[in-house]
Amino acid sequence: MARRFTDSGRRFLILAGYSVAMGVFEAIVVIYLRRIYYPQGFEFPLRQFSSKMLSIELLREFSTILMIIAVAFLSARDGLKRFAWFLYIFAVWDISYYISLKLLIGWPPSLLTWDILFLIPVTWAGPVLAPAICSITMLLITFSVIYLKDRGYSIRMAGFHWVLIISGGLVIFWSFIKDYFLIITRGGFLGDFWNLAENIRFNQTVSNYTPSTYNWFLFAIGEILILAWLFLLFKRASRTNTL
Repeated sequence: MARRFTDSGRRFLILAGYSVAMGVFEAIVVIYLRRIYYPQGFEFPLRQFSSKMLSIELLREFSTILMIIAVAFLSARDGLKRFAWFLYIFAVWDISYYISLKLLIGWPPSLLTWDILFLIPVTWAGPVLAPAICSITMLLITFSVIYLKDRGYSIRMAGFHWVLIISGGLVIFWSFIKDYFLIITRGGFLGDFWNLAENIRFNQTVSNYTPSTYNWFLFAIGEILILAWLFLLFKRASRTNTL
């Protein structure tokens, strides 16, 4: 048992170092991009990339996720543990990214400052506090899963558990993409989705849009669903202790 804890503790430290390095690297790349596209400082409304630059940025984001998946896959043999390590790497990376931006350029000025979070499949936007809460939740899930697994608990996901965690994730995802997704659909741009970067009317619409109100109620629902899943995971595991 002590060996299990030692192994997990070592993984926590090694993966934390990897994730922090990723976060610092990501922050530096974003600083360069903002110096080019937002020389006066990042703010909404967004300035549009060219189609080529947008493709390069999407490739960078996809590569980052692939790096996290690969390292998480190599960190365990158990599927649920791999998922937990993926969340851990993602969370530490995200937190390190914002801390690095704050230390290097003094941004964001507050946790309620809006930011572009991701671009796949459409633009994600929200106050910095929202992804910070998501990262804390990811860390909580990781510590819980590793805690149970290292103590020999058998964790089996029933259908209802899948419904809770997937629904919670989708609700939070929708809270981030809702504004820009509605711009695409209501503006009639969906049929030309892959050419949005070159669509003059779309660019004009986005360049006039500044998000101001985040749906915290929707976000809270997603968080509650995920935390309910975590609670039931503990409850179910306590009934199937194999030690």
